[in-house]
Formats: sequence, structure tokens, C-alpha cells
Amino acid sequence: MTAFLLSQIIIGFAAFFDLLSFQFKERKKIIICFIFAVILIAIHFALLEQWTAAGLMALAAVRYITSLFTTSRQMVVLFSISSLVVTYFTYTGFISLISCAASLFQNGAAFSKEDKQLRQFMILATSCWIVHNIIIGSPTAVLLELLFITSNLVGYYRYYVKTPKEVAEA
Repeated sequence: MTAFLLSQIIIGFAAFFDLLSFQFKERKKIIICFIFAVILIAIHFALLEQWTAAGLMALAAVRYITSLFTTSRQMVVLFSISSLVVTYFTYTGFISLISCAASLFQNGAAFSKEDKQLRQFMILATSCWIVHNIIIGSPTAVLLELLFITSNLVGYYRYYVKTPKEVAEA
């Protein structure tokens, strides 16, 4: 089995956790799903030798674990600086900047006190990852991010756009 094929299979497993994440309202459950997903996504990127993205996803696992215990704005700064350091040491061009931007938005999401703001930051981050994954040629990762953003938007609609009357009727 090639590294590419294995990476595509692994990203499929990550999709399960990503899709599941935004069907919860409780922030803690959303974050736990993210932890499992980013570990698998980091392995996917490593198999594709996308070291900035792999490093940022490994950092994301630590970030999400940390965010289970604190939503301190100081952690956003710490993990943002860490994201910049990872990007600096693994920089391979514009593609590294796209994954760094995604990571910076995810830092904001992880330490958001409210799930509404978490969802908004994740829409921005996911948009960056979609562009990144198109450029690196990982079709399953593009699909994962499209499913993820769709799941996020469905959850956002369910909890924040529907009128109270629509919620009562559902």
C-alpha cells in the first residue's frame, strides 16, 4: 500500500470525528472529537510529507487538550506563537502560510468560551484547510473539510439561526 493511499484511508477515519463534533452543543464534547480528528490528520499530512501541516496538527492535539482545561486568552497567544515557530522551521512556501493561517484561526476557536464563536472561527479555519488540501492534491482531505464545514454550518443553523418557533416545531 502506498503512503498516499494510506493517508487517504486515515483521513477517512478523521472524517468520522469531524462530522460528529459539530452535532454536539457541549463545547467539551466538540473539543474531544477534535483531538481524535487532528491526531489522524497529522498522520495523514506526515504520510504526504507536508511537514508544516503535520506539525501544526500535532500542535493542535496539544492545543485542544489544553483547551479542555482553560479558555485563557493567554493560551491563544502561546499557541499562536507556537504555530508561527512550527511554520518557520518547516516552511516550504505559500502552502505553509495557508496551513499557518488555518492554525491561527483554530487557536481562536479552541480557546473560545462559547461554542458559537468556536464555530465561527472553525468556518474560517476550515476554509483555509480546503484551499491547502486542494493545492497539495489530497482529495479525501478536501472531502473531509467540505463535510466538516457542512456539519459545522448545519450545527450553527440548528443552534443559532433557527427561530425559537422552528426549534419547538422540530
